[in-house]
Amino acid sequence: MGSSEKLVTTVSTKGQVILPSAIRKRRDWGAGTRLQVEDTPDGVLLKPAPAFAPTRPEQVFGMLPHSGKPKTLEEMEAGVLAEARRRHARD
Repeated sequence: MGSSEKLVTTVSTKGQVILPSAIRKRRDWGAGTRLQVEDTPDGVLLKPAPAFAPTRPEQVFGMLPHSGKPKTLEEMEAGVLAEARRRHARD
């Protein structure tokens, strides 16, 4: 399918539109793919919907359960350094 080739589809009575197979295959949009729909001055834009809603750190801070006493900054820095050394040694 060339980029200049015009494809035509029809809106059903339920408001459904079937995307041509060539476009779905090229975009890897299988059945169940969630798409964002944006109305633009040039037409309708379809984009894959993000898997998760955008969040800010303060919205999710402390959401994972943790048992035990909190780590100190020094303990966290030592853990990061140890992991960096482990990954570097592997290369």
